[in-house]
Amino acid sequence: MSPMLVARAAAAAAAPSQNAARARASLFLRLFSSSAAARNNHEIKNITVIGAGLMGAGIVQVAAQSALNVTMVDLSQAALDNGSKIITSSLKRVAKKKFNPDADPEAAAKQDAFIASVKKNIAASTDPAAAVADADLVIEAIVENLEVKQKLFKQLDAVAPHKTIFASNTSSLPIHKIASATSRLDRFAGLHYFNPVPQMKLVEVIHTPQTSPEVLQALTALSHKMGKVPVACKDTPGFIVNRLLVPYMLEAIRLVERGVASKEDVDIAMKLGAGYPMGPFELLDYVGLDTTKFITDGWYKDGDGLKGEKLVEPSETLDQLVADKKLGRKSGAGFYDYSKK
Repeated sequence: MSPMLVARAAAAAAAPSQNAARARASLFLRLFSSSAAARNNHEIKNITVIGAGLMGAGIVQVAAQSALNVTMVDLSQAALDNGSKIITSSLKRVAKKKFNPDADPEAAAKQDAFIASVKKNIAASTDPAAAVADADLVIEAIVENLEVKQKLFKQLDAVAPHKTIFASNTSSLPIHKIASATSRLDRFAGLHYFNPVPQMKLVEVIHTPQTSPEVLQALTALSHKMGKVPVACKDTPGFIVNRLLVPYMLEAIRLVERGVASKEDVDIAMKLGAGYPMGPFELLDYVGLDTTKFITDGWYKDGDGLKGEKLVEPSETLDQLVADKKLGRKSGAGFYDYSKK
């Protein structure tokens, strides 16, 4: 057989595999383009934070420091002013650490420039509907009340763009129950930051069975961009940290109630024996006794897998302190007295 015929035969034999290869390449390009479009569709540049309290202001600050456009929303101008005050005070501390006046004669000017560069990324509004008009992500950081959160998200769902992802910063309420008030179950998740937000590196990214993988990826990428360390968790009472931490604090109270040890010795033991920065009673006072009671009461009453469980049974000691308005550091007294400190 002549070389020409051999070449033609080889080309004919190769044609099906070449066609298949071209088809696979075309499919790959379509899938890649689709994946890239999905990523771009969930790219987060504009964030709206509902709530200008300590948590909300902290989230706003960290987002703005990460060169993201962020709008802080609250019900009144007074609340927004207070949130702005929290942010400015925190930024001043950050600026002093970044630019040391003892080592740099131009430190003061650099501090002012840094603060101004961050604050230019922040807008404020008392109109939630207008504030979410261009939002890629809405983060809610308001009162821990399921009905209030549901009402807010139902209102926002009616006016926010289809692409907008919704997230709650709740520390204890079920994400799926909050999301049920909206029509975007696939674009709803939890973003649980920790106080103080500018200092605490962790963020829990909570997904329900309906949360899309693309949304989870977008929120994880955002967390990294904001300098946080994200951990993924299914929608379960307390997520990771509080699910472990709250029962630990309750058991510390029970130890004292049973007369096993004093609260002072329990705190010392956990700091020196377990290496914790705070003992459980110091931590309870820091978190707020009313907050802890709210969480545990909710879990004991209706927590998935926790309802009626001894692990989260209400504490008489905790209940009495809250009834006496001794809520911890924020009220001047809790398990310890802070009035003279």
